[in-house]
Amino acid sequence: MTRTPHDQFAKQCMTGFLEPFGKPLVSREITSEVRQVDVWFEPNPSSTAEAQQILGLLGRMVEGSCLIEPFRNPVQAVDVRGCLGKLFDVEIELLRQAKRQKTPLPEADLPRLWILTPTVSKSVWQGFGAVEKEDWSEGMYFLPGHNRCVLVCIHQLPVSVDTLWLRLLGRGTVQSQAVTELVALPATHPFRRHTLEQLSNLRVSLQARQNLNKDERGLIMSLSPVYERWKEETLQKGIQEGRQQGRQEGEQEQRRKLLEAALASHFGAVDAEMASLIPTMAQLSDAELAGLMLQMANLSREELLERFGR
Repeated sequence: MTRTPHDQFAKQCMTGFLEPFGKPLVSREITSEVRQVDVWFEPNPSSTAEAQQILGLLGRMVEGSCLIEPFRNPVQAVDVRGCLGKLFDVEIELLRQAKRQKTPLPEADLPRLWILTPTVSKSVWQGFGAVEKEDWSEGMYFLPGHNRCVLVCIHQLPVSVDTLWLRLLGRGTVQSQAVTELVALPATHPFRRHTLEQLSNLRVSLQARQNLNKDERGLIMSLSPVYERWKEETLQKGIQEGRQQGRQEGEQEQRRKLLEAALASHFGAVDAEMASLIPTMAQLSDAELAGLMLQMANLSREELLERFGR
């Protein structure tokens, strides 16, 4: 069950980011008890390079099967243990499934756990023996050995387009900065519109709640320009699509009138049977329609009925 609007926002964002590159499952239940993983992701092997190119650090994180657990508030030791419990339950489930199917499941194919937190205290990550790695970004703390778990401290990530999609899940000025960068992206970016929509949904959800805290009131204010931008772009898109549809309908009407006039000129009055041919004729390409108009004087009624009717 989704805990807060922030959880829903994080899950929907992650789903939109990951869908083009694999199979994300939101609120996926695990069988040991009624518990859910926020996002369980199975990547398409052919899409990993594209995922890294578009999603940057997040794309690198999801190269393999993984669980993603986003937290709105700084993660505590008990939270980490709870997430590790889910990871171990998932491993047991996968190993049992592999045993039933009599297929090997190498250690490298087991899922990794990514815990996303705005900040994390030194005592927490040191308490789990986590360390940073030189070949990964600052702010990522890897638990040792076979734990297959990483604490991602969003507010310690460097500010770059490579970390944008993770920083959008931060708080305060970090999230506000990421939102500003998002709005500045080209309108053609594959995830810009999706993320603007999710941010707008988050604002609406928060605004409908009672007893908002200071952080949530500030977030509503910072998201107001995003909401207005999203409404404006959605309206403009609707207008453009409406105009395009109108142009298409106008062109079809012109074609129908042209064909009706040509049939009336050749055969006299256009009866119901001949009129029934016009919609099919109007679907011809421009070149086909031009050829038909040139041939019209040489075609009999039966030939037209045979070709476009019967």
